Amino acid sequence: MEMKENGKRIRDLVIVGGGPGGITAAIYAMRAALDTVLIEQGATGGQVNNSFEVENWTGTIRISGAELAQKFADHAASYGVRPIQAQVVNVEPGLDCHCVHLLDGTRIYCRTVILATGGAPRKLRIPGEEESYGRGVSYCAVCDGFFFRDKTVVVVGGGDSATEESLYLAKIAKKVILVHRRDSFRAGMILQKRVLSEPKIEVLWHTVVKGVVADQQGVTGVRLQSVKNREERLVATDGLFIFIGFEPNNALVPAGTKMNADGYVVTDEKCETSIRGIFAIGDLREKYARQIVTAAADGCVAALAAARYVEREKS
Repeated sequence: MEMKENGKRIRDLVIVGGGPGGITAAIYAMRAALDTVLIEQGATGGQVNNSFEVENWTGTIRISGAELAQKFADHAASYGVRPIQAQVVNVEPGLDCHCVHLLDGTRIYCRTVILATGGAPRKLRIPGEEESYGRGVSYCAVCDGFFFRDKTVVVVGGGDSATEESLYLAKIAKKVILVHRRDSFRAGMILQKRVLSEPKIEVLWHTVVKGVVADQQGVTGVRLQSVKNREERLVATDGLFIFIGFEPNNALVPAGTKMNADGYVVTDEKCETSIRGIFAIGDLREKYARQIVTAAADGCVAALAAARYVEREKS
């Protein structure tokens, strides 16, 4: 229901981010009859679009990331959700309502805000990484794997993303060298078994990447170092794929919001932040597991909590 105070329209809820969490929040918000705005700067589905295959979405044995993202969008559209494609530049908390500022100068006033801004790939921050981005250094195998057909690539990481993307690249590249600083993976056991049984994947344990070597055409090698004896060696490769986790996109989190040392937003069980009426979900908030299903769960919880909050504010 539309509310107006002092001549300005007050929406019930603004959701910033259209990934699994944001889309789910929008669906639950519409089911709760909230006057809802969903804002997404990029493609609906967020990081899901970059996944070659998703095998852990309940009820779906195997589906491509792009297809799952489209199903998210179609489901939301069936409830009348029409995402606004725009860039949010500021979220300004208020006592009676909050204000979401867009790049074009538009201001959207609302009772509640759900921040679903996700995260960005964490970088190694080693010499040559920035300079070679897009010329052999990548953070997305689905996006760039095609360019490395029948070539040698190095993958860095030990979690689900690193193992999943290594398996994907093994279908394209001649050889995949998976570099991990520890002696065991953090990935699920199924992924671990697949990686260790894939003949095109060579695993280098107790190893880190210290630098990227490149020429005019792009990456030609990486400098590796043993964490045991500190010995370095140069390994020839055509590409470097980095999957060492994500950093929260917390630039829009209002000042004064409680966050942990890593920049993740601290919330209660309702996903509400330390500022009343502002919620954080998905990869943005502090929690144990970061999966598509947990982001969606956050979206459900936050939307239901926002609906209850709005109901109290209007009563």
